[in-house]
Amino acid sequence: MKTQSALKKVAEMARIADHYVSAWGEPASVEDETIERLLAAFGYDTSSDEALLKSAEKKHKKDVLAPVLVVRDDESVEVELNLGVSARESEFAWRLETEQGEVLEGYLQSQIVRDERKNGGPLVFALPANIQWGYHKLLVTRKRRKAPYEMTLIITPKACFKQTDIEQGKKLWGPSIQLYTLRTPHNWGIGDFGDLKQLVGNIAARGGDFVGLNPIHSLFPANPEGASPYSPSSRRWLNIMYIDVSSVSEFALSVQAQQKVGSAEFQQRLQKAREVQHVNYSEVSALKMSVLPLLFAEFKQRHLDNNTERAQAFLSFVEEGGESLMHQATFDAVHKTLHDSDDQMWGWPAFPEKYRRFSSAGTQRFIKEHKDLVDLYMYLQWIADTQINEAQALAQEKGMTLGLYRDLAVGVADSGSETWADDGNLILDASIGAPPDILGPLGQNWGLPPLNPQTLQASGYDAFIKLLRANMKHCGALRIDHVLGLLRLWWIPKGEDATKGAYVYYPVEDMLAILALESHRYQCSVIGEDLGTVPDEIVAILRDAGVHSYKIFFFEDNDAGHFIEPTQYPEQSMSALCTHDMPTLRGFWHCDDLKLGKELGLYPSDEQLARLFDERLACKQGILNTIRQNNPQFLSSGIGENAAWVPMDSFLAQAMQLHVAAGSSSLLSVQLEDWLEMDKPVNIPGTVDEYPNWRRKLSVNLDEMFGRDDVNHIAKRLTEVRDEASIK
Repeated sequence: MKTQSALKKVAEMARIADHYVSAWGEPASVEDETIERLLAAFGYDTSSDEALLKSAEKKHKKDVLAPVLVVRDDESVEVELNLGVSARESEFAWRLETEQGEVLEGYLQSQIVRDERKNGGPLVFALPANIQWGYHKLLVTRKRRKAPYEMTLIITPKACFKQTDIEQGKKLWGPSIQLYTLRTPHNWGIGDFGDLKQLVGNIAARGGDFVGLNPIHSLFPANPEGASPYSPSSRRWLNIMYIDVSSVSEFALSVQAQQKVGSAEFQQRLQKAREVQHVNYSEVSALKMSVLPLLFAEFKQRHLDNNTERAQAFLSFVEEGGESLMHQATFDAVHKTLHDSDDQMWGWPAFPEKYRRFSSAGTQRFIKEHKDLVDLYMYLQWIADTQINEAQALAQEKGMTLGLYRDLAVGVADSGSETWADDGNLILDASIGAPPDILGPLGQNWGLPPLNPQTLQASGYDAFIKLLRANMKHCGALRIDHVLGLLRLWWIPKGEDATKGAYVYYPVEDMLAILALESHRYQCSVIGEDLGTVPDEIVAILRDAGVHSYKIFFFEDNDAGHFIEPTQYPEQSMSALCTHDMPTLRGFWHCDDLKLGKELGLYPSDEQLARLFDERLACKQGILNTIRQNNPQFLSSGIGENAAWVPMDSFLAQAMQLHVAAGSSSLLSVQLEDWLEMDKPVNIPGTVDEYPNWRRKLSVNLDEMFGRDDVNHIAKRLTEVRDEASIK
């Protein structure tokens, strides 16, 4: 066992906190064993005190020039050189090669700001002000030294991009949807990118400025029942099950595909897949994957073999996707091949040894021998990318301020393509989650390996930059799930439960600065999901970085237990009544979530359940009181004063939505489920097999929904109330 001092010293260097404040506001400490295991996961030698300190010294030895420096606009660019006292300043010169192609040069001597070497500090020199935003290369040369020292210098805006409408105070609204829940008479049993285009048109025509999406990251095509959008195979590629098959150009050209789809048997299967209330992922996958390879064969024959313009567009997509696309396509191809002969192949940890790494000889041989299959999955990524792009282009054409907003999940599954091909960006011996809190006394372990903050810095934040770029394509805003993870994440040693975790801190200022730079490049606003235990230090940091906070009406109450009036919400926020992790309005009001929780055995005792029912009634009463007090005009005369006797109907649902719409948040998110008065939730946190999470569809199809007077009325009223709020 390591002595306290060595362990704590190295934990501090690795930015692992040995204590934290619990959800109950009490100080809590982290077990030494947890710290030791997390240090081992980082790659420190934990075999003895001496070995630990030695490995830490090696790991944290400062280079002459740090690998990366991130500087916000208007800050002076001061570069540290870690040199011995004997090094002469006159021996050094610098050269800056900017991303824009400019070259700036100078000598160190004339630009020294301070020299702290006598006290073990650095020699610091300044670069000229007004360097443009971007990723630049700084080279420092020394006489008689062959190779220059090299650093990536990143100059960024102070805050994230915001569209002009938002800057000018326009209040926007739109629905946040789970794409798979959409129903139309022409989809293949799951909401797809074609349905998304239809919804974009419907919402734009009614005054909405965005459609929010659940994460549409790539999942596991060979294992379609692994449906959680928050446990993706990779966050850099798309879920190919969302392809609208009959809109692919090759479909109109492939006689074979048309005959297959036109057959009576196929049409019956399609009809059944559309009619069921829960997405049957296995059937949807079987239907789509029996036709998509035919389209790729058509594409090869007509385009690839003739090097047409369309073939060139695909090849440039492949080139741009680079290694990452090759990882994704190869993983999906290997997984399919293995899963076809053994359905226990749930992910790469179950693969035969020769296929357990992308870099292995067996995998490289597979790529050569199954080139067509690998190319098929690249083609499907291209089709998906093209179709989401079309949805965003349509939104812009229709005049929506944001168009699509995408959702970036907090991590990737430990069995998917990103971990399979990882070369040090992820810590595979740990997973992230949440410490114990009031709703989850055992905490949460999400089974997602964290990004390694040390590798991030050493590589100039390369993996983070690529991740943002992949997710800021084809949208006007990006929602970052668990944005608090940019400051710190709850790491749990592999195989332990969430009580055995610790907070590991990240270079939050650098990461937010890079987020701001990419957001300007992609003209993409940023929304940060900042729910849960929010450390005080992050609130101001996120606000100053221009990240929209996330305000859920039910969670916004003050010390006296009263709801905060939505006009008090910060302007730089997105407000909502419900999220995908909560019951619908109807489900909440009628306590369906509590009744369902009882059926599923989620509550340890009847006393706790009774207390939850009492709290719910008090909450409902508080809602009625706050609307009556602040926005009585939204309550129709038939709505009584005693919450115990007031049912949830379209009038009350509308009153609640308009109450939040009249608030000060720039963005307002609504749920289509609440327009349709649905009662079943889409996800129940804390359940796996007990409830069909991520499967429940909307109760009616889009044509029917937007043919309804009540739906058109609420959309019209939301636009009116948001417009009024914009003027205030």
